[in-house]
Amino acid sequence: MQPRRLLPEETRINQFEEFMEFLLYLLLGAVAGVLAGLFGVGGGIIIVPVLVFSFTAQGIDPHVLTHLAVGTSLATIVFTSINSVLEHQRKGAVLWPTFAWMSLGILLGASLGSFTAAAIQGPVLQKIIGVFAITIAIQMGLELKPKASRAVPGKLGLTAAGGVTGWASAIFGIGGGTLTVPFLTWRSVPMQQAVATSSACGLPIAAVGALSFMVIGWQQPELPQWSFGFIYLPAMVGIAITSMFFARFGARLAHKLSPRLLKRLFALLLLCVGGSFLL
Repeated sequence: MQPRRLLPEETRINQFEEFMEFLLYLLLGAVAGVLAGLFGVGGGIIIVPVLVFSFTAQGIDPHVLTHLAVGTSLATIVFTSINSVLEHQRKGAVLWPTFAWMSLGILLGASLGSFTAAAIQGPVLQKIIGVFAITIAIQMGLELKPKASRAVPGKLGLTAAGGVTGWASAIFGIGGGTLTVPFLTWRSVPMQQAVATSSACGLPIAAVGALSFMVIGWQQPELPQWSFGFIYLPAMVGIAITSMFFARFGARLAHKLSPRLLKRLFALLLLCVGGSFLL
């Protein structure tokens, strides 16, 4: 039986819907890029929820859409991190020895985190992400920060911290900034250097996590067209195009502005997003 040919009017409607979908991804990339550069959060904390809503509206199978959102988010953070790190490095703010030892743990942790996420059912994973978003919203809104009371740990301590950060970040589809920045500031690293180093750590987290999600989801029959495992190419490309530019803009703002009001507004947004995931 031959598939029904689309009428010209139906074709135009589908093309318009695809165009509007791509515009959404471009806008999302711009927001994620600014957040990545400004806070060192990689943008994933907002990319994943928006992708979940978008994929739901597209009618993607609920069994795979959450994992597809997480994997796609990690893939976009690869591009965001590169540009954010370049801008921070121009300021000389990245602590490369700290990054190197944390990355050893990140490589293993991000891989394990991807397999952990794959073992969790989509609806359950959404609730876990919702709880995480609300937790981060409370932390950012109330500016709950650990006091700088200890020195930067040794090589083993940094590697262990990187492992935990990589594992959790791969589950939530984030660049790790929401975990790495508080850890480094607790260890007496100045905020700008903590944000810059966190941005650098986001690159191995995203690269290993995205590759793992691509491999894990490769044989999933419910995935939509243009998916490479749990990575949806149209979303990845659209977000990457704008995030690469706006990450540098956000990084410049991080060295010039006091982001207290923006943090609180962002916290309110996360609170709403997290709550919607739990309802």
